[in-house]
Amino acid sequence: MNKKTIIRTFEKIALYMELLGENPFKVGAFRKAANVLELDPRSLSEMDDILKLKGIGKGTGAVIIDLLEKGESDLLKELEHEVPKGLLPLLKVPGLGGKRIAKLRETLGIDSVESLRQACELNKVSELPGFGKKTEEKLLHELQQLGTRKEKLPVWQIESIVHAIEEELRRIPEITRFSVAGSFRRAEEMSSDVDFIIVTDNPAVVREKVVSALPVEETVAAGDAKLSIVLDMTDAVDVDFRFVTDEQFATALHHFTGSKDHNVKMRQLAKSKGMKISEYGVEQEDGTTKTFSSEKAFFKFFDLPYIPPSVRTNGTEIDRADEIAELVTVQDIRGDFHMHTTWSDGGYSIREMAEACRAKGYTHMVITDHTHYLKVANGLTPERVREQIAEIRKVNAEFDDIEIFCGTEMDILPDGTLDFEDDLLQELDFVIASIHSNFNQSQEQIMERLYAAMKNPYVHMIAHPTGRIIGQREGYNPDVMQLIEWAKEHHKILELNGNPHRFDLCTEYLVAAQEAGVKIAINTDAHAIDQLNYMDIAVNYAQKAWLKKETVVNTWPLEQFIREIIRK
Repeated sequence: MNKKTIIRTFEKIALYMELLGENPFKVGAFRKAANVLELDPRSLSEMDDILKLKGIGKGTGAVIIDLLEKGESDLLKELEHEVPKGLLPLLKVPGLGGKRIAKLRETLGIDSVESLRQACELNKVSELPGFGKKTEEKLLHELQQLGTRKEKLPVWQIESIVHAIEEELRRIPEITRFSVAGSFRRAEEMSSDVDFIIVTDNPAVVREKVVSALPVEETVAAGDAKLSIVLDMTDAVDVDFRFVTDEQFATALHHFTGSKDHNVKMRQLAKSKGMKISEYGVEQEDGTTKTFSSEKAFFKFFDLPYIPPSVRTNGTEIDRADEIAELVTVQDIRGDFHMHTTWSDGGYSIREMAEACRAKGYTHMVITDHTHYLKVANGLTPERVREQIAEIRKVNAEFDDIEIFCGTEMDILPDGTLDFEDDLLQELDFVIASIHSNFNQSQEQIMERLYAAMKNPYVHMIAHPTGRIIGQREGYNPDVMQLIEWAKEHHKILELNGNPHRFDLCTEYLVAAQEAGVKIAINTDAHAIDQLNYMDIAVNYAQKAWLKKETVVNTWPLEQFIREIIRK
C-alpha cells in the first residue's frame, strides 16, 4: 500500500458518489482528503498517524483503515455495485464528467451510451440548462466515435490486460508454465490482440478456469489446442490461448511471437537445410520432429545467437545476427535517471525509491522531481529544491552501495525561458528539461523553447522529447532531426522515456540519434516503486531501434557517469 493508491481510491469514490448524485459536501470531503495527501511531502511509511492529518475525517479515515488492513475499500466496492454499469463508458466521452452525467441521469434517465445517443437524436439534451444545441451535436459525434471498436490498442493498455491475465494464470495449478507471445512480446507500440502459450496436461480444466476467471464477453473458439475469447475490458480485446506440451513450448512460443516476416525468413533457412519449422518443432529430413528446451536452443540449432523478440521484425535481423551481442540489455542497466518522489507527485519517499533502486542492483540513480511551474504536480519552488538537495545528501550518506544524485525535471516555459535560474541549476547534479504545456504552439515556437534548454550549459538531458502519448496524442510536433543535431552540437542526452504510455523517442528517431552519435538515457519516469519495472519493457523497445550498449548512458559505470556527465 502506498499514498498514491489511497489518493486514487479517494478520487474514484468521489467520482462514483458524484455519478450517483450524492451530497456535494460528501464528494468534496474525499477530493479534499486526496489533495491533502497529494500535497504532503511524506510517504505513507513516514507518517506517524495518517488518520490525524487535517482534512482526514471519519469517512475518509475508514477508507484508509480498510486499505491498510485489507488492501481494498468496502465503500468503493459498494459504490462500484451501485453505479449502473452503463454510466462508466460515458466517462470516456469528452465533455462529460461526473456532475454532467449525474444531471443527465436525474433529468432524462440516461444510464448508458445508447440511451444518451437516443436522447441526443431526439434533441432532448439540448433542452437541458447548461447543455445547448452545440453541446448536443458534439456529444452525438463523440458517441459515434465511441461506438467504433478500435482495431489496435496501445501498448500501455495491452500491458495492463496482459498483467491481469498473468495474475489469473498463476492461480491455476494445472498450468505448468506460460508466456505472453505476439506483438506485445515484440514490444510493438500497438496490438490488435493478445496471445498466450500455455503448457498443461489438462487443457479442458484450464480452459474452464480461464473463462470463469476473466471478464469474457464472447467465446469465439474452445478446444484442446486453442481457446479464443473476447474480453470485456476498458475496450474489447481478442485473446488467444494456445495449449501445448512442455516439449512444444519453445517452438510454439517462437512461432506465435512472430513476426510473420521473421517466421518466413526462419522457414526459408530451415528449408535450405532440408528441414521444416512449425509450432510443434523442427521436422528433419528423416521425418522425425526435433523439439527444444528453450528458444535459445532453437536458434542455436540454426547456428544463430538468441534473437530477442523485439528485433524479430522483417527478417533482416537474421542477416544482422552478428550485431545482436552489441545490443543493450536489462542486465547492462546500472541506473535510472528520471523518477519522482512524494516531494512532487510521486508515491514514495527519497529513501524508499533509493531502497527500490538498490534492490534492482543499480549503482547510481537521480531524483528528479517537478519544478514549480507544474503546479498540478506539486512542483518544487527553489527553496524546496534546496531543502530536497539537503535531504538527498543525507539519505545518500546512509548507503555505500548506491550513489543518489540531486536532480530536477525542469519545465521549459511557454515563453522559451526555463523554470529555474542558472544559479540554482549549478547546485544540482543532473538537470532534465522538458515541455509539459502549450502543445498547440507552432513548431517554430516549440523549437525555440527546446533550443533554450539545449544551449543552457547546466541542462544535461531533454526528457520525452516529443510529448506523445501512444494512441492518445501526437505531442507538440518538434523537428526531431533538428533536435538531434542540436543534441550532438551541445553534447546533450536525449531520453527514451520508458513509460509505455510514451516510448518517447520512438524507434525511428532513436535510430537517427544513434547514427548521429547522440547519447540516449533509458528512464522509467517512475512515480511509484513498481514503475521502476518499466525498465524491462523500455529496454526491449530500445532494442527495436538496435540501440547499442555504448549509446545508452545508463550502462556506464558510476565513475564514467560522474566524469562525463556530472562533472563535465
